Amino acid sequence: MREKGARTTVMRLWLHAAVCLAAMLPLSGCRMYESPMRRGGLWVNPDSPAARQAHEREHEGKNGDAALIRRIAQQPVAEWFGPAPPRERARSITESAARTGSIPVLVAYHIPYRDCGRYSAGGARNRAAYRWWIEQFTLGIGDRRAIVVLEPDAVAQLVDRCVPRRLRKARLEMLRDAVALFAALPHVKVYLDAGNPNWIKNPARLVRPLREAGIEQADGFALNVSNFQPTRRTKAYGHRLSTALDKAHFIIDTSRNGNGPLRAHGAARHGIRARDSWCNPPGRALGEPPSTHTGDPLVDAYLWIKRPGESDGTCNGGPPAGRWWTKYALDLARNASHHR
Repeated sequence: MREKGARTTVMRLWLHAAVCLAAMLPLSGCRMYESPMRRGGLWVNPDSPAARQAHEREHEGKNGDAALIRRIAQQPVAEWFGPAPPRERARSITESAARTGSIPVLVAYHIPYRDCGRYSAGGARNRAAYRWWIEQFTLGIGDRRAIVVLEPDAVAQLVDRCVPRRLRKARLEMLRDAVALFAALPHVKVYLDAGNPNWIKNPARLVRPLREAGIEQADGFALNVSNFQPTRRTKAYGHRLSTALDKAHFIIDTSRNGNGPLRAHGAARHGIRARDSWCNPPGRALGEPPSTHTGDPLVDAYLWIKRPGESDGTCNGGPPAGRWWTKYALDLARNASHHR
């Protein structure tokens, strides 16, 4: 969707877009860079919650549990950034990855009125605070490599109308500014989140808000973040959305989709309300391991964007959103073993 170069200002990015449009070329045709995904593997955090838990279980003599949790700990999993000032953490992670010649996956998750005030409520106080946070994030990455997933749910929540009308224009403008700031970094690929096929069932509804949020300046869009939709279904949905967006590339979160979503009859059997079937559903499994080799020219990567073993929220027995939950991690790994 965009060219990567040594440009350092948003103005230059817009100038480049204007040149492409003047030449009657699609923006995707103006990319003349080597994808950073193709130049190295994905970064594995040696001190992740899963790695620490695996060590603790082994120390306690629970070797079976330790082996299961290592199914998560040994994989590259995204690092999520929330309210804390992101600069130093982004610098530390990208420097660590650079020392090993690998690429970290980073998630920017701090948009105002985040998650529409639900389980993952929070976000910056206002537009100015969000702009400062994004600037600090980009300064932390600098000229190092990274894959950035921008604001899970933020666009889809505009489409499903949970974001109040008075906040919609500002949210789109904030996303567009954030895309441009990350896109200005020389070795970053940025993907704007686009929900999942079970949420906005008609992908055509996403086209206008994605364009207004700056998708043309991004490297593509992300699908299935923190959800459980099967890869095949998600890929088909992504192709439909890609066609409407001038063949935009996309990435798929496969972290917990090994058994697909919890169906209505399964939810009823567990006493779970249908509206909460996405939140810590039982019986799920780890999905395809992260990889940049997908066999599909439009799918840049399968990634574990949601951190397996971390709660979706205080629902279905879970701790607060983002908190490590050993029981759930063990279930995800144990259920995945049935398919290997």
